Amino acid sequence: MTDKEKKDALVEESTEEVYDELTETEGVEETDATDEGDASEDALDETIQDDGVSVDDESDDETDEESEDDTDEMDADSIADSIVDEIDIDVDEEEMTGSTKKGFTKKQKQKGKIAIFIIEIVVLLALIGALIAWTTIDRLYSKVQNDSEFKNDSEAGINNSELDSATIEVLKGYTNIALFGLDNRSTGDYDQGRSDVIIVASINNETHDVKLLSVYRDTYLNVGNGKYNKCNAAYSGGGVRRAVQMLNTNLDLDITEYVCVDWTAVTNAINALGGIDLELTKAEVKQLNKYLDDVNRVTGSNSPYLSGKGLMHLDGAQATTYARIRKTSGSDFKRSSRQRIVIEAMLNKAKKADIPTLLKMCEAIFSDISTTLTLPEIIDLAKDIQSYSIESTTGFPFKMTTKRLSGSGDCVIPIDFADNVSQLHKYLFGTEDYKPTPTVQAISDTIIDKTGVDEDTPSYNVDSFNDTAGQDGTKFDD
Repeated sequence: MTDKEKKDALVEESTEEVYDELTETEGVEETDATDEGDASEDALDETIQDDGVSVDDESDDETDEESEDDTDEMDADSIADSIVDEIDIDVDEEEMTGSTKKGFTKKQKQKGKIAIFIIEIVVLLALIGALIAWTTIDRLYSKVQNDSEFKNDSEAGINNSELDSATIEVLKGYTNIALFGLDNRSTGDYDQGRSDVIIVASINNETHDVKLLSVYRDTYLNVGNGKYNKCNAAYSGGGVRRAVQMLNTNLDLDITEYVCVDWTAVTNAINALGGIDLELTKAEVKQLNKYLDDVNRVTGSNSPYLSGKGLMHLDGAQATTYARIRKTSGSDFKRSSRQRIVIEAMLNKAKKADIPTLLKMCEAIFSDISTTLTLPEIIDLAKDIQSYSIESTTGFPFKMTTKRLSGSGDCVIPIDFADNVSQLHKYLFGTEDYKPTPTVQAISDTIIDKTGVDEDTPSYNVDSFNDTAGQDGTKFDD
């Protein structure tokens, strides 16, 4: 054996002895291990010198090899160090400074491996959770009565030929969705029925502020095919598409999205959210109890009667019945207020709900609704639910009166309908001095001719019922 081979064998033997001692003795301080390593190397040098071998002969080669080893190991050390910092593992400062000539100690490297393992587990769980959520939502959405083909402007009754470019540009900044609530005493039948709830939900795409505008169901408007009647006759005469066309034609809007619900859908959604808390008057409790049995029967619920007044926790059937109350002071105008109050309470409850609760709500209602919204569109809206807030609400028309008309019954008659549409665009979109299209102006003139109600007719004041944003009840004495 040559001198060099003797030296390499002795170096390897001594290094293995030091390493074995370090791994077998956990209680030894890192600085002690370093000292022992130095002592072993001193003894090794003496042994080599006794054999007549000069340590300096191979020093340059060893320095180069150690430099390459240190570079590789420091790369690994740096990675481990960053992982430990990221995961916030508590590593003793003495451990971090007590590295041997080979870099991190075995204990530190084990912690780095643990950190990497934790990251892998977290990522894996997140991927599994996302997959399960997507699969569940996709399965539930398959039950929705979807009308995604209803996206054509002409089918929706959007009058692009008359809307000016400035108005079209303004409307692009908002997502306008028509909400229809049907009183058809059945579940999931949206082909026709009485739309007792007609609400335009206008979402500011930049701020996510939401404005709710209730179109009073008895408002006398053009309902299609040149006919004038209560606006809810559009749905009963031609289904949801005719109802959307009615809104766009009369109000100069660009709605291509709608959501239709019935008593069962609303009841199940509120139950899935755990109910809502509302402030009820004594008169409202009396009316709720009067009509609760009807809602229980249609929705398959068994909700109990209420007593007293004040802040109460309502389940789905009770809250749905509350939204139907109209035989108190304020009549249908206040009922529209209650509908908006329930919608805001549901939104606020959904914003606080966890993912399992929201999935439960989807499961409860997806088979009971009809909508144009696709699954990606629903997910896009839902992912930002925390940022949505009801900025304000109102009823429409702003200026109106009531009158019994032959063939239509008791109606809400807009006073100067064209001016009401101008106010609507100012309220929803901030457009000052909006000039209605020729079509809207013609509708306004026809309403005057058919009803005799003009700008000089005394108006019915419902201002106190309009803005319900932030309220948990009507707050009015009955």
